[in-house]
Amino acid sequence: MTSKERFTRMYQHKEADRVPIVDHPWEGTISRWKKEGMPADMDWRDYFQVDKQEVIGVNVSPRYPVEVIEDTDSYVIVKSEWGVTMKHLKEEDSTPEFLDFTVTDPSKWAEAKKRMLVNRDRIDWTYLKNNYPKWVADGRWIVGGFWFGFDVTHSWAVGTETVLIAMIEEPEWLKDMFSVGADMCIKHMEMIWDEGYTFDCISWPDDMGYKNTTFFSLDTYRDLLKPYHKRVIDWAHSKGIYTHLHSCGNISKFIPDLLDIGLDALNPLEVKAGVNPEILKQEYGKTLVLHGGIDASLWNDKEKIIAEVERIVPILMKDGGYIFSSDHSIPNAVSAENFREIVATVKRMGRY
Repeated sequence: MTSKERFTRMYQHKEADRVPIVDHPWEGTISRWKKEGMPADMDWRDYFQVDKQEVIGVNVSPRYPVEVIEDTDSYVIVKSEWGVTMKHLKEEDSTPEFLDFTVTDPSKWAEAKKRMLVNRDRIDWTYLKNNYPKWVADGRWIVGGFWFGFDVTHSWAVGTETVLIAMIEEPEWLKDMFSVGADMCIKHMEMIWDEGYTFDCISWPDDMGYKNTTFFSLDTYRDLLKPYHKRVIDWAHSKGIYTHLHSCGNISKFIPDLLDIGLDALNPLEVKAGVNPEILKQEYGKTLVLHGGIDASLWNDKEKIIAEVERIVPILMKDGGYIFSSDHSIPNAVSAENFREIVATVKRMGRY
């Protein structure tokens, strides 16, 4: 079966030849694998013979001028298209340090919003023209990548502390940001769709949790964010395609509400944060596609990770509705040998 056929069967909650296998290795993980024998010019997915999904993205930012403020041997400080000043260390797999933000209050947001105009030049048409036919011919799973919501707003646009305070003190400001972001995604994806570049599902990152709980209450979710999640889900379903949410942390208490608005799939089911994939399978497995749920902290210990794959995959794959991956991404502690053994074990245990 092709990747698209496997994914489709999972979203239909039906059995396939095996469960789909996808993931996201870190940059340093890719470098390690090359040192351990993977050809430098080879797609890691081909090297390990796993499934392929491709993402169609859109630039929905205010498109502030990108500016390099300082560039040294060890780091670079850059101002992004969202007006965020970040310090990036040049070593692999480092995370940026957020130094300053442009959009810090409703008036600054009003200025940014004027720059967020719907425009065809926000879409990389050349990239689509050159790559989309190959994706389709190869039977890959194609995703429309949306970019809006709480996580995008606090992480990449405004700042965590400002957003969390605004959720209580200035909720209408955040509602407007969520609304504009959702609409920008929909309008540009509509352009892409109308040009014949259709996709199989939409997906968006909206990390709403951390260890054991969520950043905000269920009532706050229902008031501030749920209507905009529903808007994009309704749009996708009007196209006859599926919806997939990536939300790190433990958001288990939000799942009934996500199902209420029609969400089809949830990732990454972060075990490290207290999520129990087995319980999710028991409670929601007939309606929710589970994607992930394999503790990434075990992946550098071959005995432990193989034992965990052998234990959990047969449970999660039952009656379809499961996509294999780590519960976030593949860290650089994972050798090529370990990953090869993991893939082989999933193919063995995940065969229907």
